[in-house]
Amino acid sequence: MDITRNVRFYYGKVLQSSADLKTDACCTPGEMPAHLRQVLEKIHPEVQSRYYGCGLVAPEALEGCHVLDLGSGSGRDVFMLAALVGPEGSVTGVDMTPEQLEVARRHEAWHAERFGYERPNTRFLEGELERLDELPLEENGFDIVISNCVINLVKDKPAVLAHVHRLLKPGGEFYFSDVYADRRLPPSVREDPVLHGECLGGALYWNDFVNLAKAAGFADPRLVEDRPLTIDDPEQEAKVGNARFYSATYRLMKIDGLQPAGEDYGQAVRYRGTIPHHPHRFVLDKHHVIETGRIFPVCGNSWRMLKESRFAPHFDFFDGDGTHYGIFPGCGTGIPFDEEEAETAGNSGCC
Repeated sequence: MDITRNVRFYYGKVLQSSADLKTDACCTPGEMPAHLRQVLEKIHPEVQSRYYGCGLVAPEALEGCHVLDLGSGSGRDVFMLAALVGPEGSVTGVDMTPEQLEVARRHEAWHAERFGYERPNTRFLEGELERLDELPLEENGFDIVISNCVINLVKDKPAVLAHVHRLLKPGGEFYFSDVYADRRLPPSVREDPVLHGECLGGALYWNDFVNLAKAAGFADPRLVEDRPLTIDDPEQEAKVGNARFYSATYRLMKIDGLQPAGEDYGQAVRYRGTIPHHPHRFVLDKHHVIETGRIFPVCGNSWRMLKESRFAPHFDFFDGDGTHYGIFPGCGTGIPFDEEEAETAGNSGCC
């Protein structure tokens, strides 16, 4: 199977709207914060109808940021983030499907007017994610790179991760949602054109992804949220056998010298509650839900992720005396995803 050709065909010709999908892998659950729901209500209906994401890729503190969206499709996430970064920020979308890009470009001026901007703060480039070096993208030029259920569709995933690391500013982050499997998939699943187009055939075994991310320079991948996926089509369900799939959102920070584990140096942070729309708590990842005003113990890596990024002005930092207390309890190596959806509680510190 020619993966690139199959993706172009499936997303350009087969899928005409999200209603054509056979699984919920490329769908985002309906619940979302009120401020994002208000933004999405301003997105053009045609753009909304051709949305195939699996997560909510809207990280915090976006005002003035320069964002890159990999696999931007018809532009729903680009336009959502364009509203959130404001007129001083920008959002660049990259996609290889002409039919999707035509929809996005046709509605750029419409969204700029809708958001009250004098001119669009968006642009769309046609290209393949494995070959981002061939596009006019500035090295170390982006505060944030996002992607929504697209990396699984790409053949050369290490190349994409390497490009992302190159394009991010120091302290920037790759904040993205994708589909993962609980095991390595057999060729019969990987090479099935429908399963691949439905974001299942190209799903990485989760631990292979973690190791690929580390090899690309993202030393400490952080899982933000996840949910198990269902396959509603009996024919497609039969093909995958016992494999289980999850939609997961990860945060990969570009910070040199992070350690391979959550080492405890007696450090702590206190969230000021100043990030817009997050007055009561800040979620760094699944194990770091930091309540406003509460002193929260963190490992050395979490300390640096907050102190050396755009989040620093929103925290007070309490440094240790350099004494090393070992690894935080619970920083294990088992499968990180929840079997059932559940509300995350995180008041116990790192990991």
